[in-house]
Amino acid sequence: STIPARQMQDMVNLAAESKFDEEEEPSFSDPEDFVDDIDDEELLDYVLRERPLEADGIDSVVMVGPERLKKLKNVIHKIFSKFGKITNEFYAEVAGTTKGYVFLEYVSPNQALEAVKNADGYKLDKQHTFRLNLFTDFDKYMNISNPWETPEKQQFKDFGNMRHWLEDPDCRDQYSVIYESGERTAIFSNDPKEPILVEERARWTETYWGIALWAGEKFKQIQRFSHQVTHVNNTLTMFVRYVVTFSPLMDTKEDSQAIIIWDILTGQKKRGFHCERFRWSQDGKFFARMTQDTLSIYETPSMGLLDKKSLKISGIKDFSWSPGDNIIAFWVPEDKDIPARVTLMQFPSRLEIRVRNLFNVVDCKLHWQRQGDYLCVKVDRTPRGTQGVVTNFEIFRMREKQVPVDVVEMKESIIAFAWEPNGSKFAVLHGESPRINASFYHVKSNGKIDLIKMFDKQQANSIFWSPQGQFLVLAGLRSMNGALAFVDTSDCTIMYIAEHYMASDVEWDPTGRYVVTSVSWWSHKVDNAYWLWTFQGRLLQKNNKDRFCQLLWRPCPPTLLGQEQIKAIKKDLKKYSKIFEQKDRLSQSKASKELVDKRRLMMEEYSRYKDSAIQLYNQQRELRLELRGGVDTDELDSNVEDWEEETIEFFISEEIIPLRDLE
Repeated sequence: STIPARQMQDMVNLAAESKFDEEEEPSFSDPEDFVDDIDDEELLDYVLRERPLEADGIDSVVMVGPERLKKLKNVIHKIFSKFGKITNEFYAEVAGTTKGYVFLEYVSPNQALEAVKNADGYKLDKQHTFRLNLFTDFDKYMNISNPWETPEKQQFKDFGNMRHWLEDPDCRDQYSVIYESGERTAIFSNDPKEPILVEERARWTETYWGIALWAGEKFKQIQRFSHQVTHVNNTLTMFVRYVVTFSPLMDTKEDSQAIIIWDILTGQKKRGFHCERFRWSQDGKFFARMTQDTLSIYETPSMGLLDKKSLKISGIKDFSWSPGDNIIAFWVPEDKDIPARVTLMQFPSRLEIRVRNLFNVVDCKLHWQRQGDYLCVKVDRTPRGTQGVVTNFEIFRMREKQVPVDVVEMKESIIAFAWEPNGSKFAVLHGESPRINASFYHVKSNGKIDLIKMFDKQQANSIFWSPQGQFLVLAGLRSMNGALAFVDTSDCTIMYIAEHYMASDVEWDPTGRYVVTSVSWWSHKVDNAYWLWTFQGRLLQKNNKDRFCQLLWRPCPPTLLGQEQIKAIKKDLKKYSKIFEQKDRLSQSKASKELVDKRRLMMEEYSRYKDSAIQLYNQQRELRLELRGGVDTDELDSNVEDWEEETIEFFISEEIIPLRDLE
């Protein structure tokens, strides 16, 4: 039989490899007298073809003839007058045509800087784009030193396992606690019996110079940023790359320092902005900021303006990124005869995928479902011919063709609205105290929205869904004295009603098994503590902390399991439940054994102390007799024969009562 050519080649290669392994490794070094006669052109031809070439700039100049020069000047003056008053304009001309550049002089340097920041990259039309520089830039770029200094090689820093807590055999989540009015911070592992202290420090970060990032098993400092911050946020992608700090104290017109984006790995400032509305996309590839009549989209890692131009949206009031896609929802109020509108725009294409016109609008609020499957626009309206405000919930079905919209109307005032994080239900608190109602709706796939259940007369002003859905807590925080209702929305039943007096905050753990209610010192100066509950409303712990301020759960990264694996686990849940129940019983018996062992050790320690004290007492007997003149006072009945009996009488009082007073 014949051997196929490919198989024969594999056999030859295998034989060659075997022979090579048996022989001594060959040397690939050049001999000492070797002369390299290959030039760069031959060796790196494909690279050198792309190198920049020296030019006189003629190809970069746009020539404008005299017949269009006047029009061009008017356009340029109109565009750049937006940034300040122009005192001087100089167009370089040759024979009635421009040389392609112009010098503009403003009243102040700040106005010139603003023009450069906002108009650099401005597209005049499809073929022409403005490039701007300050006049002082010419000196700066002309005086660049020619010798290039090789940057110092930085040593690799090993911060250890950043996700070590995920390897806990008992799958305990962690949370941080700030107390003593912010002076102390502690990290705990959550346990139903009692919290397990992981790390505790006083004045963990010196806030006068900025913030610091801590990570690893021992919580070592991995980075710090010099910014007197009042708020911190970060891009929650699969791997966090940037952190955003906010401090209006640092901001000036000349230098944008209110909002700063930092690179976590290097600690370098990537870009700064003024006090403006600022939000990240769900994957961290884009971020957006809103100024008057403008929405600007920036891309990472360059931090540059997307397509080098902003969106001009007259009257824009608010915007929000989808948590599931790179889609922005924004709304614009009514303007004379032009209705208000909600627009959904996709990026980076800038494609408008849906526009919804709205009439008689007072205000709008944008509420995304956590997976981006639905968008609810809460629209407060004043219908013509009626008094008062009516609320419409405009529900956008984001995963369906052409994004259909359903409407739920409510005539009562709205207190709170919240989507189920990973489902198609939403909850609404509406009405006036003491008649506050809680309504639960289900967005069905057939294009209908059904009211599942309504609970009346609820003491609640906030809705807190479990991160896993199905369960929620209706809470009456602060002024409502901490009333709590634990609800199962699968059958819309109230599992338990409780109270944590003057509770100010509610925090679910990432698994949805536990929930914490707390009274923060920042909002109430007494009874500061946090309580741990099960999702069913069973109270597990009451943890009092002096001037307790805040509790935050440590976020968990997305699961590495696929949908099929998750389905398989749910299918075999009963099998796993038996294993977990057995483990719980062992844990309880282990806890009992630990308690008995602890008490036994305490008893043994007491017995050792008692024996040593008796031994010392006996050793000092002779010394006591000497000090007390030979009298033994160790026993109460010692030296009875030397006792003397003496009777002492004391006159207490005398009272004389006449007999007539008794008649």
